[in-house]
Amino acid sequence: MMFTELIQKRYSVRSYKPDMVEEDKLAQVLEAACLAPTACNRQPFQFIVIWTAGRKEDLKRIYSRSFFTEAPLVICACAVPGQAWSRMDGVNYSVVDATIAMDHLILAATELGLGTCWIAAFDPDAAREILKLPQGVEPVAFTPLGYPADTPGVKNRKPLSGIIRYERS
Repeated sequence: MMFTELIQKRYSVRSYKPDMVEEDKLAQVLEAACLAPTACNRQPFQFIVIWTAGRKEDLKRIYSRSFFTEAPLVICACAVPGQAWSRMDGVNYSVVDATIAMDHLILAATELGLGTCWIAAFDPDAAREILKLPQGVEPVAFTPLGYPADTPGVKNRKPLSGIIRYERS
């Protein structure tokens, strides 16, 4: 699939079939995350793969929408700030690097016929507790991972003229 087709095909899936994700497909999406570019190639992130079976009540504490636990898997991208490159003004790039990796994972999933939905509106304290995250590992984003049971709607995007500037703002 051409890249333009892939990014047009990706959408936020909010209904999933119970079908398990094949191990080779899971490995491919995780490998795509590992191949993401990061500042100074530090890869200051971790991905936590969670099988939803038997974990739905805990996971609903992290994010309560029902579709979150419909998929057989949920993946959490975590930043590890202590391993990241920081810009000269002190801005730490761990969250940027983790989000780039998550985007690679999401696009790879789309190419394989899997659905995802970027989740940022989660409870970080519940995530830290339930996933037993150690000090220095911060949850950044979640996505369910499974086969879509819905169809994409219309994507509403700003026109280029609304977001692109040349030379100055």
